[in-house]
Amino acid sequence: MTVTHHLRVHRSDEELAREGQLAWHIAEIATDSVAVEPEVVDMIINRVIDNAAVAAASLTRAPVSAARQQALDHAVSVGGAGATVFGCALERRTSPEWAAWANGVAVRELDYHDTFLAADYSHPGDNIPPILAVAQHVGSDGQALVRGIATGYEIQIDLVRAICLHKHKIDHVAHLGPSAAAGIGTLLGLSTETIYQAVGQALHTTTATRQSRKGEISTWKAHAPAFAGKMAVEAVDRAMRGETSPSPIYEGEDGVVAWMLDGPEASYDVPLPAAGEPKRAILDSYTKEHSAEYQAQAWIDLARKLHGEHPEAADPDNVDSIVLHTSHHTHYVIGSGANDPQKYDPTASRETLDHSIPYIFAVALQDGGWHHVDSYAPERAAREDTVALWHKITTAEDAEWTRRYHSDDPAEKAFGGRVEIRLTDGTVIEEEIAVADAHPLGARPFAREDYIRKFRLLAEPVLEPAEIERFLDLAQRLPDLTADEVRQLSIVAKPGLLLAAPAPKGLF
Repeated sequence: MTVTHHLRVHRSDEELAREGQLAWHIAEIATDSVAVEPEVVDMIINRVIDNAAVAAASLTRAPVSAARQQALDHAVSVGGAGATVFGCALERRTSPEWAAWANGVAVRELDYHDTFLAADYSHPGDNIPPILAVAQHVGSDGQALVRGIATGYEIQIDLVRAICLHKHKIDHVAHLGPSAAAGIGTLLGLSTETIYQAVGQALHTTTATRQSRKGEISTWKAHAPAFAGKMAVEAVDRAMRGETSPSPIYEGEDGVVAWMLDGPEASYDVPLPAAGEPKRAILDSYTKEHSAEYQAQAWIDLARKLHGEHPEAADPDNVDSIVLHTSHHTHYVIGSGANDPQKYDPTASRETLDHSIPYIFAVALQDGGWHHVDSYAPERAAREDTVALWHKITTAEDAEWTRRYHSDDPAEKAFGGRVEIRLTDGTVIEEEIAVADAHPLGARPFAREDYIRKFRLLAEPVLEPAEIERFLDLAQRLPDLTADEVRQLSIVAKPGLLLAAPAPKGLF
């Protein structure tokens, strides 16, 4: 059962009571101590493993190294034991907001963890680093950590179901700040009033433009959600000290909805769990089998299939054109509809290529698969036959695929489309795919063994075998972990690995 919160702008003279504000209702959900259902616990374990997997694969990448060095240059705050940093020895701690920062960048860097798409889009696994960092700092046990993560997922996904940010060029992490703050509030058992203030501060400080995901996409793409997590930790700290927030943050006449979203006349219906209702939203999210933008997942799977069935389509000399008929979002964000020349540039950054479905489909069609490193290598992007094929691929919006993309019915919600390949001999190849193979409704839905396999694949180059087993053992016992075991819920790199990574110097 859900309840619908009707969100609209209120004039100042209407004096909207706190109890009628979305931020207050979010805080009420965070303080509702309903038990976390077993299948939700299992999925939280999967996502903790998933986060660690993609973080392991990114440990030596420059943005992750920079964020890690920033974190390590800050001492543990005096109010707790501190939090671990991915890759570092377990006894090497930093302040929780900086651990949230470093670990958040590591998790997001490869764009390879879980996703939820509806009115807006999100990577709800971004909630885990800040909530875990605070849990380690204050000494929370596994049960409290599970409750906090369940809240973080619930709030972010519920906001994403109802409120579109990208239409107004606001980055999607504006839904993450409030959700992480709420999750931390649940973890710590804070009052509704305190969480309300933290949610408002977290939203106020995490609204930014979408330029971080447009044009020549920079390394900030990985930092943006980590920044939101860091702000959430700091917002909770300030609220716990009695500091207050802009109010009403969503509904005010100078607030987020009126000036950043649909304007003074706007309204949204936000679905939220009723009092006593379990937080189950995580079950509606899905992870990635491939290291690429989520809307590319199904297209990689289709290209992999076509590689085996129609190898002639991988040779640009045989191809006249390839058109991917797809949703509005896919066409305009990662397709040719974005009108970004960089999406067809062989010298573009990894972040840009990750947001170019013409590039991704070309490589997957030629290689019959996708690799989180090799598929983005500069020499791979510059290969002459790939560039030739790539430049023959365009996207087109299809109204039916757009409708399915936005459908509220999980059985018909789709993130794929139909490909039309016209060969030079006049042959036309048409295939379609609705969801990725790893999607819950896909050909091979991800289960626990798939998450573990993904972790082993990505961790084996950078973690010792014993460390892989140690982490997997802890993660799979998550709800039963003691506070001391929660403080060990991290990954330690092979000796010397981080010494070979960039160690940039900055202000700190």
